[in-house]
Amino acid sequence: MQKTQDMTVGPIDRQIISFALPLMFGNVFQMLYNTVDSIVVGNFVGTEALAAISTTTMIVNMAVLFFNGFSIGAGVVISNSFGAGEHDRLHTAVETAVTVTFLLSIAFTFLGIAGVPLMLRLMDTPEDVFGQAETYLNIYFAGIAGLLIYNMGSAVLRAVGDSTRPLLFLILTSVMNIILDLMFVLLFHQGIAGVAYATIISEAVSAVLILLLLIRTEEVYRFSWRDMQINGSDFRRIVAIGLPNAIQSVLTALSNIFVQAYINFFGSACMAGWGCYNKVDSFIFLPVQSMAMAATTFVGQNAGAGNVERENKGTWASIRISLIITGVTAVLVWIFAPFAMRLFTQDVKVIDFGTMFLRTNCFFLLMNDVNHVLAGALRGRGDSVGPMIIMLIGFVGIRQTYLYTATRLIANTPRLVGFGYPVGWTSTCIIEVLYFIRVWKKSSRAVSGTGK
Repeated sequence: MQKTQDMTVGPIDRQIISFALPLMFGNVFQMLYNTVDSIVVGNFVGTEALAAISTTTMIVNMAVLFFNGFSIGAGVVISNSFGAGEHDRLHTAVETAVTVTFLLSIAFTFLGIAGVPLMLRLMDTPEDVFGQAETYLNIYFAGIAGLLIYNMGSAVLRAVGDSTRPLLFLILTSVMNIILDLMFVLLFHQGIAGVAYATIISEAVSAVLILLLLIRTEEVYRFSWRDMQINGSDFRRIVAIGLPNAIQSVLTALSNIFVQAYINFFGSACMAGWGCYNKVDSFIFLPVQSMAMAATTFVGQNAGAGNVERENKGTWASIRISLIITGVTAVLVWIFAPFAMRLFTQDVKVIDFGTMFLRTNCFFLLMNDVNHVLAGALRGRGDSVGPMIIMLIGFVGIRQTYLYTATRLIANTPRLVGFGYPVGWTSTCIIEVLYFIRVWKKSSRAVSGTGK
């Protein structure tokens, strides 16, 4: 099994696809954690419990996405070092990233549990849903360390071109999660608490597996307990790249909490439908996410090697491939939307709401392809501030402005509220394309100047 992949040489399209495919399948299995929770709860516990799971998704995402910003920063620093052949710097970056992850796991656990009631109140969570949502989140945050450690370990492996072994770990623990979900709910009758226990147990196993891999490998990215440290230079570089992405992710997730508050106004059936839509939408988004990760690693390694022309070719190839995949997927989702909703529930109202949200929004994910792949490529170059500002303008500023004005001046309907997502995606796409063209022309002029 290939343990590293040098992306500074070789055919671009094939490298990106071979790297992105395991990422995509891995993201599918990671998404299965929460999706299986929803399927089991929706079919065997009830609509209120399904609405509770749906409500928790935005809160969980806010915590996880903040940490993922840090892991992206670590991945860029490590991939730059790998591309430049600076193995000593790569080693200290790995030690720094993993050590900080342990510390953040402790902080996230306590801050998450303490903030659960406030976050649920901010979303105007109905009383018939509040208790079950609080139970799920308290258990989830108690075991969030497993997810954070696995995500950082995966970022380290991706940075050196290994996207296959994280996939294998996810397949194993996703199957475990499904089995535990059914056991806790059907055999032990634990309800929503049972699916939360199943999730954190499975994530803990994935964390142990990836830590053992990092400790026992003889490759340059090996982690050693004896060498645990926080190297000041590496930490500053990781934060400089990762913090803007973390801020953008958290503020976007916070913005989506306010979107959830608009949805909550329409009652538990609409809430459950919106939650089911988000689960399916997340699966459609997986190719985009995978291509963005591939673009970050590809551009990061080539930036370390100083190959600007290859960086740009890899960026356009990633966009082209992701648009094709998402376009085909969106057509299938539009056709089979009602069937997809029936996987989660047999409640006709919930199915109708979820189908409406899916069919209204699915094709606009093409805009999000461009957004995230370009942002990933820019981060690989070390530019996290530009994508942060652009996404905050579109995903937060323009989206919230639209929701406020549309619900007051046009009509307060579920369809108009749900359309807030495409409004944010489209506006962000326009701004980011213009920004990237400017960066691309600047880098192209620099290459031409060097050639002279």
